[in-house]
Amino acid sequence: MRGVFLFPDIEQAAVVALLDERSPGQRHPWFADGCLYVWLTTEDLYLDWEPETVGSLTRACGRLPEWMLEVEVSGRVDGTAEVRRLTSALLAQGGIAMDDYSDHPWTAEEVADDTAAGGLRFFDFRTDYERTAFPR
Repeated sequence: MRGVFLFPDIEQAAVVALLDERSPGQRHPWFADGCLYVWLTTEDLYLDWEPETVGSLTRACGRLPEWMLEVEVSGRVDGTAEVRRLTSALLAQGGIAMDDYSDHPWTAEEVADDTAAGGLRFFDFRTDYERTAFPR
């Protein structure tokens, strides 16, 4: 599984309503856009996070968020377009996204503009794989 973490700058109830629209009749997790599994997490959010990543998120948000959305994509599908679409919808009013491939806190504008940070774009699993793959 590949994943992203979303920290929308809107009320939790509005996020739930948006996810309910995209995944009628299914929660815990929501199944959105045919390949995204979405969980709302409110406890033990940063247990496995590096301190530098937590610091980067805190600086980007102006505070440490008290809840987040965890979005996972099956390795059997690309999922890039679906992740970008959901991220854009949830961050339309502000917020930050983080992915498994960099410590960069992504804004909706950076995702939409396909901005690179540290040589990676948002949810850039291909470039990350090329960088970290063992030589043959």
